[in-house]
Amino acid sequence: MSAVMTIPTISRQQAIAIAEADALPVYRNLDDLTLEVSLHNDGWHVEYQMRKPRHAGGRPHYVIDAVTGEIVSKKYYQ
Repeated sequence: MSAVMTIPTISRQQAIAIAEADALPVYRNLDDLTLEVSLHNDGWHVEYQMRKPRHAGGRPHYVIDAVTGEIVSKKYYQ
């Protein structure tokens, strides 16, 4: 049995804006991070990665509901 993908009403850009609005107060600056965004059955996965993996620091990861725009889960890696 396969899960049915819901048609998103939240666009990729809206998901990024939601994640960024939540991450900026915590991280203050996202310039040193690259962004990976993909749509899965559970919503938009917005994951920031370090540009220079050897540098110290964390990165946020979000799952955002593709219909409501609600943050379903978030993790702050330090």
